[in-house]
Amino acid sequence: MKTFFPSESCKGPQLNAFDPQSWLQVERGKLSKFSSNSSSSSSIESFIKAPEPPVLPFFKPVDYVEVLAQMHEELESCSPQERSNLYLLQFQVFRGLGEVKLMRRSLRSAWLKASTVHEKLVFGAWLRYEKPGEQLIADLLTSCKNCVEEFGTIDISSELQIDSSLNSHETVTENNKSRKVVFTIGNEKIICDRQKIAALSAPFRAMLNGCFAESLCLDVDLSENNISPSGMRAVSEFSKTGNISKLVSPNLLLEILVFANKFCCEKLKDACDRQLASLVSSIDDAIELMEYAIQENSPVLAASCLQTFLRGLPDCLNDDRVVEIFSHADIEQRLFIVGPASFSLYSLLSEVSMNLDPCSDKTVCFLQKLVESAETNRQRLFACHQLGCVRLQRKEYEEAESLFEAALGLGHVYSVCGLARLAYIKGHNKLWSYDKLSSIISSNPPLGWMFQERSLYSEGEKKIEDLKKATELDPTLTYPYMYRAASSMIKHNSEAALSEINLILGFKLALECLELRFCFYLALEDYRKAICDVQAILTLSPDYRMLGGRVAASQLRTLVREHVENWTTADCWMQLYDRWSSVDDIGSLSVIYQMLESEPAKGVLYFRQSLLLLRLNCPDAAMRSLQLARQHASSDHERLVYEGWILYDTGHCEEGLKKAEESIKITRSFEAFFLKAYALADSSLDPNSSQVVGLLQDALKCPSDRLRKGQALNNLGSVYVDCGKLDLAADCYINALNIRHTRAHQGLARVHYLKNDKTAAYEEMTKLIEKARNNASAYEKRSEYCERDLTKADLEMVTRLDPTRVYPYRYRAAVLMDNHKDKEAIAELSRAISFKADLHLLHLRAAFHEHTGDVLRALRDCRAALSVEPTDQEMLDLHSRVNSHEP
Repeated sequence: MKTFFPSESCKGPQLNAFDPQSWLQVERGKLSKFSSNSSSSSSIESFIKAPEPPVLPFFKPVDYVEVLAQMHEELESCSPQERSNLYLLQFQVFRGLGEVKLMRRSLRSAWLKASTVHEKLVFGAWLRYEKPGEQLIADLLTSCKNCVEEFGTIDISSELQIDSSLNSHETVTENNKSRKVVFTIGNEKIICDRQKIAALSAPFRAMLNGCFAESLCLDVDLSENNISPSGMRAVSEFSKTGNISKLVSPNLLLEILVFANKFCCEKLKDACDRQLASLVSSIDDAIELMEYAIQENSPVLAASCLQTFLRGLPDCLNDDRVVEIFSHADIEQRLFIVGPASFSLYSLLSEVSMNLDPCSDKTVCFLQKLVESAETNRQRLFACHQLGCVRLQRKEYEEAESLFEAALGLGHVYSVCGLARLAYIKGHNKLWSYDKLSSIISSNPPLGWMFQERSLYSEGEKKIEDLKKATELDPTLTYPYMYRAASSMIKHNSEAALSEINLILGFKLALECLELRFCFYLALEDYRKAICDVQAILTLSPDYRMLGGRVAASQLRTLVREHVENWTTADCWMQLYDRWSSVDDIGSLSVIYQMLESEPAKGVLYFRQSLLLLRLNCPDAAMRSLQLARQHASSDHERLVYEGWILYDTGHCEEGLKKAEESIKITRSFEAFFLKAYALADSSLDPNSSQVVGLLQDALKCPSDRLRKGQALNNLGSVYVDCGKLDLAADCYINALNIRHTRAHQGLARVHYLKNDKTAAYEEMTKLIEKARNNASAYEKRSEYCERDLTKADLEMVTRLDPTRVYPYRYRAAVLMDNHKDKEAIAELSRAISFKADLHLLHLRAAFHEHTGDVLRALRDCRAALSVEPTDQEMLDLHSRVNSHEP
């Protein structure tokens, strides 16, 4: 979900009377320290509170590895018509795990394997929705003479082929009847070829050549058949040529369509259907014509209208007329509008609607249709759970309970969270919910969310123990950190509070955690650090609302800023330089946000912002910043560089290279040469290292600031290392360090190691660890340059600082396996696999299972790993080998 799905606690009474100005007085120092005033302490508790985690509207199987393996097995043997739905469910599994890249890959697979035009429309629209800015990329590709728009408009008419039986004219026996027939419509007479009209359909053939009275008449009155003289002339022309004139108006086409349906003129109807479909150019057109398409059973027109609606997402769902079409469609109409892709369509519409407003009536309507469209138990349990979450948010407790029970009954154990919340809300004591969760824990493999949920219904040591266990099983859950941090802050232990919240912010940039830390700094009256966090929040989500959605983050920033001394432009650059050098990415983001208010050269700043966001693993926000950089570019050559990066970052390396070359032709600039070197090094066109070296040297000769020159020197050093020119590489890294490019320590350590000086490499990485604010990767790299005991200690530190990094788990498991501790080795890998779907972890565990002779578990892990990365050759080989041993 793109928006925050709020928990019940966010709506609690403790925030109703919140007034930011009451504790942000304009006069500095007027707000007393929270530790010295009991009433202030009470006020602080009203906003320093970890909101209960929401019941997420996601598919969260207890054993996602087993589910992925089952899906992979089904994909190997299912019919082509079933594949897209299986990939959609795979997408839902990855969404429950928070694996954004894997989600999009599954959606793309669903689109590629679509067996009908309707599936192509739905999944193409979904990919466009998940990847905003697609039109800009298509335009940029067009400017590079590459006109491919991957999820562009589909030619519906060519996709829905004409029924071959409609193309053959039936031979009509004349039986000595007149060649002419005159159709009277009102006061006008239209002369037609009797046999040509008779050939249009069986009813006309019976009328004009059969036993009806009209077969003996020259004149036939059609005045009561809702066809105008103009319409009949067009029908006559079609009977002779097989075509409808492009000059026929849309209204006349609709008239002919109705007439063709009435007289069963299938070929005429198909021609009208296709011509009307080609005229759909706006949402208003689609709304008007969809009604006719349904009434007159016109599949091409209906698909064209559907395409227009889907390409208008999300905005078109703000139009009640569009919502009415989708929400009022019965089973037969849904089958006509979207064919067999009904579940996929309502999955998409529900997703978009929940992101707009999870509690709206249209969201409920779409989710009800989703439940109706479900054909398998997996689809049904997911749809029931999702609708249950929305009903819970709307306080429709009876309906929510029955939906959660249905989902749980179908095997979705996570839905027990909804039932536990409802039991407590409806007046049961906490013991019932606690016991319910305890029963789930005892009868299933333990997962982090189970203990997190149970902690909501206990107090004291029991609660702390459950939260500790939740973090141990799934360190990516934010609530346990937030609760522990808030509890420490309320107990006036600010050091412990900040240490706890910084722990998760070190590897997961969660907005709710930044918000809580912002509140801590407010309580401590450290307004400089508070504004740093709120500016980072606004960079990531400009419309973010804080404190349960009651206050805009931008409003709080305005209030806090009154307590912070303004920095000059020179101050800002110095602060950015310091933070960039200390690898303080959040601090750097904040400084850039502040600079954007006053600096005229916004393009450069947005570009820097995008680089930081990529480092922080926020690709969507990074792309948004890159597009803003392009929008605010001060010159053509600067704009071309940003366009090149947009293309490069979206996988269009060769086109990005062309943009760099265009920019260099206008002006030789650092960024243009840097982009060209970067793209060339990654391009299949010319991976020539000497050319990359030359380009980086050209970049260094151009004017730029030390931040970017340090990066260029670092990259140049890496190229020299790859070429075996270690002394030149060392010079580059030392020069980079001289201008405080801290990350160059890692490159210099590599040079020492390649020169067989492991001690110097270790010391170099130690310097990086001491300087860098975020240093989990530095500990991981240093572990390669020391003895086993120190390696183990460093990797334990990596897991503590960033438990999502997989190398430490793999290393520890390999050591255990070497020591013949098979079960412990597999358990070490399973610890990480339970919360992170990673190819390397699954691959290694599959190999361990194979080694111990557990073929079925090895095969399960192979299949799950191939769901994560279907083209990995080593995994394919292992899968083939293990599959051959299956009993």
